[in-house]
Amino acid sequence: MSADTVEPSAAARGQPPEFAQVMGHPRPLWMLFMTELWERFAFYGMRWALVLYIVAQFHAGDASGEAPASELYGAYLALVYAAAIFGGYVADKLIGYQRAILLGAVFMAAGLFMITVPSDALLKLGLATVIVGNGLFKPIISTLVGKVYASGDPRRDSGFTIFYMGINIGAFFAPILTGVLAEKVFGSDGMPAYKVVFIAAGIGMLLSLVWFWFGRAQLKGIGAARGATAGTGRLLAVVAGVLAAIPAVYLLLTIDAGMLNWILIALFVAPAILLLVEGMREGAVQRDMVIAMLIIFGFNVLFWMFFEQAGSSFNFLAQNIVDRQFGGWIFPVGWFQSVNSVAIITLAPVLAWLWVKMGSANPSIPRKFGLGLIFNGLAFLLLMFALSSLVDPQTLKVPFWTLFMVYVIQSVGELCLSPIGLSMTTKLAPSRLAGLAMGGWFLSIAIGNNLSGIFASRVSGEGGMTVQSAHAGYTFGFWALLGSGVLLFLLAPLVNKLMHGVK
Repeated sequence: MSADTVEPSAAARGQPPEFAQVMGHPRPLWMLFMTELWERFAFYGMRWALVLYIVAQFHAGDASGEAPASELYGAYLALVYAAAIFGGYVADKLIGYQRAILLGAVFMAAGLFMITVPSDALLKLGLATVIVGNGLFKPIISTLVGKVYASGDPRRDSGFTIFYMGINIGAFFAPILTGVLAEKVFGSDGMPAYKVVFIAAGIGMLLSLVWFWFGRAQLKGIGAARGATAGTGRLLAVVAGVLAAIPAVYLLLTIDAGMLNWILIALFVAPAILLLVEGMREGAVQRDMVIAMLIIFGFNVLFWMFFEQAGSSFNFLAQNIVDRQFGGWIFPVGWFQSVNSVAIITLAPVLAWLWVKMGSANPSIPRKFGLGLIFNGLAFLLLMFALSSLVDPQTLKVPFWTLFMVYVIQSVGELCLSPIGLSMTTKLAPSRLAGLAMGGWFLSIAIGNNLSGIFASRVSGEGGMTVQSAHAGYTFGFWALLGSGVLLFLLAPLVNKLMHGVK
């Protein structure tokens, strides 16, 4: 990994070098696009299968395993986001951006291949390895996209849009391919070959690693290790730190989900207090902006708590309660995961046009967040209706279209909320603690993700998901989301006042 050490260049002076242009954008954008595409392929390729695999492999297929599987999935996803907080520091201060991405990719690939071994201990150790590797990889590659454009380059936003398409293309194809491999090629719908899913995800991560390894020369020094970060000693120290962190993350995956949530909340409270103190130090306006930001963070927790059922309870719903029969063909469970990507790609331009078309009537930031919560709630309302009125009395299953539309409706909610979250954080945070505020944003998502696993475990109950348990759980989800969305709409004037004109 020492090949990315270069002499100071234009990149080191804060301006990117001259790049060859491909389709109107700097050539490195497309290399980063493909690197991220394959990493997302790995992430989403195994996302649909994880809870189903845990029940099949470690609970002998007994539905009583659904609750612990959901809690483990929620903890895994929560720690993925929490680990991202430390990746920026390691890249900035210790080993440089390029080395962070390469090291993260190595550990992520190793962790995915570890999961293929049918051992509960190795499953958790593999997930811990993926989590630590993701912390080095995920927050850094997005930063590099911004660095290939000069300050003020009008193409920057469209460059991030292209990069975002890479994320969604990987997320779209991954469940389709891994679903076919598991349920049609190496297994059957009744007995999927889940091991193949994790092998395919590991191969996808290796492709991401190789793509960046050979393509990083295109960056012409951007993100390369130099000065204090270029030493081999620093790199070896980070490797040792990562290896030491893996057992610690493993322990966090083994503790009670409720206890993990208190740990995540404690991690969130610390930066929240520091942000408030800094806000008060800078004056009443900045104090108010920090308060507004923290209010939004609280509602963000609720959104992700219910949105992330996609990787847990919705998979059990699809497997056991949704009618996936089309003649003699069965729609693979994993393919539902691709609906979100199709909806995002299709609807993102529509909503972007709508916000512009509305002009001065364009909803404020808190009201867009409120819309995100309400649309998420409408998805649960559809599930309530399906589970109470559309259950086939012979098969005890609900129609296919209901779960398909749940993913579409949730995607509308995501588009109302998620794209503006990071932007809002950078605008409202005290300038000296912008990085800490971003960590608070990620921690709010982490808390929501861990709660999603706890909620999913309640939906399944002790004996596994039934029509009745799903209806009861999703009814709670609807009212919680609707209530929080309406509350945020009512609080919007106050939050807008606290934001002092930030749009």
